[in-house]
This record gives sequence, C-alpha cells and structure tokens, in this order.
Amino acid sequence: MGVWCWKLKLGVMLGLMCNISSISESKKEIWRWEEQEADIVERLPGQPAVKFKQYAGYITVNQSHGRALFYWFFESSHQPHQKPLLLWLNGGPGCSSIGYGEAEELGPFFPQNSTKPKLKLNPYSWNKAANLLFLESPVGVGFSYTNTSTDIQQLGDTITAKDSDTFMVKWFRRFPRFRSHEFYIAGESYAGHYVSQMCELIVKKNRDGSKEEYINLKGLMMGNALLDDETDQKGMIDYAWDHGVISDGLYRNISTKCDFRRRNQSEECRVELDKYFDVYKIIDMYSLYAPTCTSSTRPARRGYGYGYDPCASDYTDKYMNLAQVQKALHANNSRIPYPWTHCSNSITFWNDAPSSMLPLLNSLIAAGLRIWLYSGDTDGRIPVTATRYTLKKLGLPIVQDWTPWYAGKQVGGWTVLYDGLTFVTVRGAGHQVPSFAPQQSLQLFQHFLANQQLPRHPIC
Repeated sequence: MGVWCWKLKLGVMLGLMCNISSISESKKEIWRWEEQEADIVERLPGQPAVKFKQYAGYITVNQSHGRALFYWFFESSHQPHQKPLLLWLNGGPGCSSIGYGEAEELGPFFPQNSTKPKLKLNPYSWNKAANLLFLESPVGVGFSYTNTSTDIQQLGDTITAKDSDTFMVKWFRRFPRFRSHEFYIAGESYAGHYVSQMCELIVKKNRDGSKEEYINLKGLMMGNALLDDETDQKGMIDYAWDHGVISDGLYRNISTKCDFRRRNQSEECRVELDKYFDVYKIIDMYSLYAPTCTSSTRPARRGYGYGYDPCASDYTDKYMNLAQVQKALHANNSRIPYPWTHCSNSITFWNDAPSSMLPLLNSLIAAGLRIWLYSGDTDGRIPVTATRYTLKKLGLPIVQDWTPWYAGKQVGGWTVLYDGLTFVTVRGAGHQVPSFAPQQSLQLFQHFLANQQLPRHPIC
C-alpha cells in the first residue's frame, strides 16, 4: 500500500512538472510572438504597397553592456515558408548593411530624390529568391548601439563575429519558423572577413554545440571581397596602372618601394601610396567609369547605365534620418547622440584583423559549404585583378577555366569553377555589384541558391 501511494504521488508530481514545463513553453511561444509583432513594419513613409511582410528592430547581444544590433528583415515576395534565408553584411569595417545593401543594392526599397519621403520598389530585389535579413554590425554602425562607451574601442573581427553569431541565435528564437530553412550568408568588401569568420564560428558551434543553437548553414557568397592583404593591395595597384589611372612612374615607384607582404610599409612607400589615392579624389574608385555625384547628376530620373544614380547615398542618408522613418522602423529608441550615417565616424580603432582569410576559406571548403566569389570588373578598390591573384594564391585545382556566362543574349561576365569554389565576374559592375548590374546580380544569386552553373550560351 505504501509503495502504491508513493508511485501515485510520483506520478502526480511528474504530471505537474510536465504541465508546468508545457505552460512555460507556451509562455515562451507567446513572448516570441509578441516580440515578432512588436517588430512588424506596417508601412514606411512614401512606401509603395507590397504583399510581403517586413520586420525591424533590435536584438540585445550583450545584456550587461547594453549592446544591441539593429536589423531589417523582409520575407520573400513569393512563398516565404519555402524559401531560404539570407543574411547580408556590408563591410567597412563600420558601414551599414541597411544603407548600402538594402537601400541601394539588393533590398526591396530604394529612397528617391524627392521633397517628400519616397521609396521606389526595386524590381530586382533579392527577396524574390529568398527571405532577406540585413544587419547593422558591429555596434556603433547605423542604428546599432552600446551603452558601454569602451565597447567601441574594443571592436575588431573577433567581437564582430561573436556578436553577429549571438544575434542570429537570438533572432532564430524570435523567428523560430525560419530555423529549419537553408541559411546563407553574403556580403561585400570587408565582409570578406565578416562572412568568412561568422561561417567558421557557426560551423564550429554546429559541430560542438547544442541542437538548440544549431544553424542550418549551407553556403556563403562574397562580392569584391577583402580576402588577402598582399594580393588585394598588389591587385589594386596593378589594376589602376592597367586601366590608365596612374602613370608609369608612379606605378614603378610603388612597385619598388612597397612590399605588400609586410603589414607596416616604409615612409617612402606611404608617400607614393598617398599620390596614388589622390587620383581617386577626382574619380570614383569604387566604379571606375561612373560619374560622381554633382548638381548635374543629382536628379534620379537622369540615371546612368541600368538606372544607376551616383547620388543615391544622399537620398538614403536624408531618408534614414527622418523621425517618422525611424519611428516606423522601431529604430533609434535609445536616442543615439549622432545622426545615422552610411559608415560610422566613431569607429576609428580596429583591434584585430588577420592579414589573410585564405586559411579560413580552405577550412570552409573542407566543411562542405557552397562558396561563390563574385567581382564587378570596374571596381578599383578590391578589383577583379586582386581577386584573381588571391585565388591563384589559394591554389585550388581548376575544374572549368575562364568561361563566359550570359544574361539574356549578352555576356554577363566570366566564370572559373574551382574544386570547392566558384568565381564569377560581372561585366561593367563596380564595387557594389547589385547597384550597377541589378538584373545580372539577381540571376547570379538565384543560380547560387540553386547550386547551378550560370548559362554558358545566349538565352533567347
């Protein structure tokens, strides 16, 4: 009788514990749903009507320091429950993925030149192919902030990767329906560091960590990416000379006085490099043949090639600093004591930055991730020449060499298929490839997601 009573009591206790656990999980689900609903963006000032949902807000990545990262998320315009999730990161370090990536490259909405707030719907937005997540990282960039001022002086690659990973773990808790989706990370420029390091961290955590924090990472894509200091700098100088930007004399002086295998250059080298950068005060280093923004190029209706407007950043800057826009985005709730900018003026110190990402790339290839590098061939900052030097240094076997790919009936660029990596050039595009070649960029992204080679023949 005593044993039976004990078993009865144990059963009741277990039942209560299960009920308590169930109630606790239900509360968590309600809390997460409430967080999602609080972040939903109903409609932005000047926004055209759309059918897809968008969310924006903050996720705290360090509670004790008050460190919070700002995001803007767009569900896919078609069947979001079936589409993969892409995290987009811009570089700098210190530049906004919302200011560039969303508002001027691959997002759904582009601010326009107008007396009233006005957004244009991007017909080649990448949310046609995936659910799009833009993150302003690290703290101090855009609307992301910290309540601990010393955090800004400790920024570097390591803390950026850790905070971005913490963000994703917490973001998936807030949006659990996307946890099972295929996940990809993409970016450009200094995001060659961000993307590589974040992928490495996720791969390690997936292998060693808990199932609750598992992220279904499948691949990464990087455009005009900073990957190796030596080859990126050598390629930058060689490209400038080969494209008629610098004189034979200056090229010879830099070649003889600079050793890009070293981190710290001689004073003689720095003097010659200053002369080199002076040239780019009068032309756009990031798009060699594009006009710069002047009063005559400002009207958006005039555009340049594929509708490119050299003054687009001015419109974005104005739009993102409007109080009604920030309110609609749930941004700047903490009243940041400086205006929103494309690139942070407060990030003047960077604690750590490895000179090469090539060892990381090799480890990510070994992990079986899909890796595509692409390069706009009119970029002077991290030019196609530099990336080709970098890939040669990486030393992967070539499976299929220099092959044209087509966007419609026109050559979109060239591809090289390596054992473990795909390289794509985009003809006529600058540093921010989707700004200059939006249709080709969307095509490139769609083929990356499908793991398909780009068309090798004209498309009728």
